[in-house]
Amino acid sequence: MSTPQKPVGEYLRAWRMRRRMSQLDLALDAEISTRHLSFLETGRSQPSREMVLHLSEQLDIPLRDRNVMLVAAGFAPVFPERRLDDPDLAAARRAVDVILKGHEPFPALAVDLRWNLVAANAAVMPLIQGVDPELMTGPINVVRLSLHPKGLAPRIVNLGEWHAHMLERLRRQAELTADPGLNALIDEIRSYPKPPASDRRSEDLGGVAMPLQMMADDNLLSMLTTTTVFGTPVDITLSELTLETFFPADAATAEILRASHAAAIS
Repeated sequence: MSTPQKPVGEYLRAWRMRRRMSQLDLALDAEISTRHLSFLETGRSQPSREMVLHLSEQLDIPLRDRNVMLVAAGFAPVFPERRLDDPDLAAARRAVDVILKGHEPFPALAVDLRWNLVAANAAVMPLIQGVDPELMTGPINVVRLSLHPKGLAPRIVNLGEWHAHMLERLRRQAELTADPGLNALIDEIRSYPKPPASDRRSEDLGGVAMPLQMMADDNLLSMLTTTTVFGTPVDITLSELTLETFFPADAATAEILRASHAAAIS
C-alpha cells in the first residue's frame, strides 16, 4: 500500500475533482452539508473512519486508494490484498477457474488492474503461438502481447481499430483508477509504430462492440469480448481482477475455435 503523502482532505478533493463532481453534488449524494464537506477537504475538520468509507463509496474510489485515505486520516486500512492462491480466496479462485474452463472451446482469461495475465483457459494458448519469447517471460501483459510489433499485432487484421479501441479502454480505466502503471502502459502502447490503415472493413455491429479480427494459420477469426468483474469485492486483488471472455462473431470462427480446441486436448 502506498504511504499517504498528503492530508486526507487533499485526497478527498482530488478524487471529487477526478469524478467531475462539485462539492454540492457530493454533499447531496453523501447526505451531508456542503459546509461539512468543505471543512473536511480543507482540513478544518477531520473525518471519522465511517465518513472516510462513506465518501469513498460515493466517489467509487478503488479499494487500494480507500486504504490510503484511511491511513491519511489516521486509521488502519481495512481492505486486505492477498494473492489469488491465498487459502482465504480459494472460493474466488474456484469461481474464476469454473468461468474460464466453462467458456471453452472459446478463449477466456483473467487479468489484473494493469492487464497482467493471471489465468487463462486452454483455448488461449493456440492463439498466441509464435509471439516473441520475450513477451512471454515474467508477468505477461495482455495489452503488450496483443499490440506489440513482435506480438500478435502483425496477425490482427483490423489492427488500427483494435489499437485505438484498447487505448481508449486504457485511458478510461486510468481516469477512473488514477493508477500510474496504466498511464505508463498507455505511453508504451503509443510509442509503438502507428498501425497501417486496414484494407478490410470491420463488421457493422451497430457501434456497440468492436470485433477482434486476427489470422490463425490461414483462417480469419472474428471475436467479440465481454468483461466480467466481481460485484462486491472486499479484497483488493478481487476488486482489480477482470475476466475477459471471447465469443465468436460468426459461425466460421466458432467452427475453427471448436476444431482447434479439440485438436489441442486430443
